Amino acid sequence: MKAITAGYVTSRQLESARKVLVRVTRKVGSIWFRVFPDLPYTKKGLEMPMGSGKGDVDHYRVRVKPGRILFEISGVDEVDAAEVMKQAAYKLPIQIRMVKKGEVR
Repeated sequence: MKAITAGYVTSRQLESARKVLVRVTRKVGSIWFRVFPDLPYTKKGLEMPMGSGKGDVDHYRVRVKPGRILFEISGVDEVDAAEVMKQAAYKLPIQIRMVKKGEVR
């Protein structure tokens, strides 16, 4: 799965995409994550007064640029892999394209 557009992907979005991928590859295939959400995103509580420093960490996210590979999958035939990658793409806020190994796009 390769990113076409830039954006931020949160750890929750990656986890929901992972659950979709695991449903198909449970015993026959393998999944590799090529991104890790290591960028903290802070947020102040509602109705907090101005000042008093920075807010607490709300969630973690990863910065994705076009051309970045997000997931790799193996051990599943190409038709099933394309369908499951399409379902996982619905969980992400960026546009993706499925590419095969060795294919240049």
